[in-house]
Amino acid sequence: MTTAGTPADVARTAPVRATDGASRTGTALGYLRHAAGKLGGAAVSLLAVLVTSFFLFRIIPGDPVKAMTHGVPTSAEQLATLRRQFGLDLPLWQQFTEYCAKALGGDLGTSYQFHAPVGQLIAQKLPATLLLTGVAVTLYSALGLWLGTRSAWNHGRLGDKVSTGLALTLWSVPSFWLGLLLIIVFSVGIGPVPGLFPTGGMESGTGETGFAYVLDVAHHMVLPVLTLVAVGYAQTLLVMRSSLLDEMGGDYLTTARAKGLRDDAVRRRHAVPNALLPTVTMVFINLGHVVAGSILVETVFSWPGLGGLFYQALSVPDLPLVQGLFVVFAGAMIVANLVADLLYPLLDPRVGR
Repeated sequence: MTTAGTPADVARTAPVRATDGASRTGTALGYLRHAAGKLGGAAVSLLAVLVTSFFLFRIIPGDPVKAMTHGVPTSAEQLATLRRQFGLDLPLWQQFTEYCAKALGGDLGTSYQFHAPVGQLIAQKLPATLLLTGVAVTLYSALGLWLGTRSAWNHGRLGDKVSTGLALTLWSVPSFWLGLLLIIVFSVGIGPVPGLFPTGGMESGTGETGFAYVLDVAHHMVLPVLTLVAVGYAQTLLVMRSSLLDEMGGDYLTTARAKGLRDDAVRRRHAVPNALLPTVTMVFINLGHVVAGSILVETVFSWPGLGGLFYQALSVPDLPLVQGLFVVFAGAMIVANLVADLLYPLLDPRVGR
């Protein structure tokens, strides 16, 4: 038979429960304040992106109307009509206010060269970019985290020196140059190495369907994905290695070893979780790149994604399309960083305090 505690026992335990509840409430309020501050910062950043996207690309030399009519005999009256049609005859401040009002309502304008809504063009090209950069980001984030952890834990050894030296070299290589080099070696063929992969594009265009089509797309993806992984994993490796090295001198690791934990358990359960914050930022920045893609790599490999579309828009310049893509690219990065900031307190409660 159980008996109730004495009044003295109740008096001793009640304040503890109240303190625990107050602590949880304070933690929740601290997280809400942290989240509200980050959401406000993200909103301000998006407004700054709108302003920047409007004025930045108007610095580009060239007349969009003359570029669109290049090689076609056009009278001054026809040029004036086109400028009026696209709203280029309005004062700059009026163009800016109309652009902001439409953009905040989800209307990114109409492309000069394609004569189609910018949002529709972005939606058409987005799947190809998500496929290419999504696969690449997943591969090089996982590879960089794993190799960075191993390199830091075995720092100073031959494996660490080789992996760090290779990462530093690849991080310094321009992605477009590496892409061109891979095309020369593995697409065109050089010496005993035959041309194994296509020089560009997403598919052969021979009408494959089903699994044959999947294999065809995968065959075209090999070189651009390899280019992105080679450059991207190096950055993740170096950040993870540096962060883990900072944690390895901590007293809590010595305590964990003194308790009898194996070295692998100390690394996995104690060191790596505390070293993840800088790497989480890197991973989410990489996730933002999934939408932005890689303009240079997509251009080199003629990949039909947002990067190639951005290059086409810059060549005119197609102001609505360039502005819309810039907003989408920057917005993806802002959202990715916001998610990382909101996750920080869950990984390390000290961040939200």
